[in-house]
Amino acid sequence: MKKITLIFLLTTTYIFSNINVIVSILPAQTFVKAVGGDKVNISLMVEPGNSPHTYEPKPSQMMDISKAELYFAIDVEFEDVWLPKFQDLNPTMKVIDLAQNVEKMQMQESHEKEGHEGHHHDAHGHQGEDPHIWTAPSNVKIIAQNIYDALIKEDPDNADYYKRNLDIFLASIDETHRQISAILSPLEDGEKFMVFHPSWGYFAKAYNLQQIAVEVEGKEPKPKELIHLLMEAKEEKVQAIFTQPEFSDTTAKLIAKELQIPVVKVTPLAENWSENLINIAKVIAGKN
Repeated sequence: MKKITLIFLLTTTYIFSNINVIVSILPAQTFVKAVGGDKVNISLMVEPGNSPHTYEPKPSQMMDISKAELYFAIDVEFEDVWLPKFQDLNPTMKVIDLAQNVEKMQMQESHEKEGHEGHHHDAHGHQGEDPHIWTAPSNVKIIAQNIYDALIKEDPDNADYYKRNLDIFLASIDETHRQISAILSPLEDGEKFMVFHPSWGYFAKAYNLQQIAVEVEGKEPKPKELIHLLMEAKEEKVQAIFTQPEFSDTTAKLIAKELQIPVVKVTPLAENWSENLINIAKVIAGKN
């Protein structure tokens, strides 16, 4: 009997010794796992194949929220609606903003303004900001630091463990950046690539590229804009058009057929963050 009690105590202590954390999207899960290792239990909200613009949590996910100590938010649209509800459900849960200290860009506003870097044209609210901060390695280093700071505050006893993981992860981010830079090095500054949904602004800025977006502010282009896009893509010898599994790609397929270029399905929400960015770089450089 004593043996059973001891086993039960050991297993329950192990469960409780871990920090229960929630993340909104898969890349954040990858980053938290990298720093938190086996000291964190991670629950994911927006499951693969779903859009963070419209996701609604399942009852089982609400159960996870009720037991969580930390919520790592990353400023995606889903959180605007749901975070207040989560906090009502679990008032003791601390919300950590992974985007803290990241310099935000504006979402691309119109087909005519493509040339802009995407800095603050005017004082837009939260809606105008591009949430896809994790598509630039330099931002992921900031995110990793934010995760580390939150974990050592929550669990100071394991600070050394988190620090070791952080250092390993930061080195791997540097390696990802080095590989992308090497792949893109033959390209000229300002090289353009075509995307359906403008999710790659931070990636473009980090590597002196420009994304030509088909869909802007959630709207598909009008026939006149489509002609303009096709001409620009031809002129720039665009290698491929990137679409996301979360969105319809009918227009993208039309453009691809017209330009005789492949449609490459890629999501900024991929779990294998590093591999994903390296593959995108290869497609842009025509090395795929």
